[in-house]
Amino acid sequence: MTDEMLDNIADTAIAALQDILKYFNVGEVTIDEYEGDEGELILDITGDDLAVLIGRHGKTLDALQFLVSAITVRTIGFRYPVVIDVEGYKSRQRQKLESIARTSANRAASQHRSIKLRPMTPYERRIVHIALRDDDRVETASEGEGSARHVVVIPL
Repeated sequence: MTDEMLDNIADTAIAALQDILKYFNVGEVTIDEYEGDEGELILDITGDDLAVLIGRHGKTLDALQFLVSAITVRTIGFRYPVVIDVEGYKSRQRQKLESIARTSANRAASQHRSIKLRPMTPYERRIVHIALRDDDRVETASEGEGSARHVVVIPL
């Protein structure tokens, strides 16, 4: 993927995000763009009063990300991972999830039994799978349906 294509994706996603943010009363915001560890485009919003964008348990933020991703895909014609963050909220959540994943892997390996994690969003499950994919003591699988879908850490 060329830098020009990435710039186009970023510009499209940022424009969509700015259009949506007009409907929230958040005042002046800054949108920083950078590339994540998995090659995804991360747009981090900073400003004064942004709790409304995160919502309870990050639900509003998930919806915002879904909308911006959908608009971006429709506009550029192909799928490219776009992550919307608010003042590093997801970054902190990611660190917490990676810690939970490592702790669960340690428990699964030492107790020789599968460990079921709480139900998670697809994004959260992906973080757990990625966090443990190089741990040769365990494997991970997603189980359950809909909002009850969760990760199971299985000892090898």
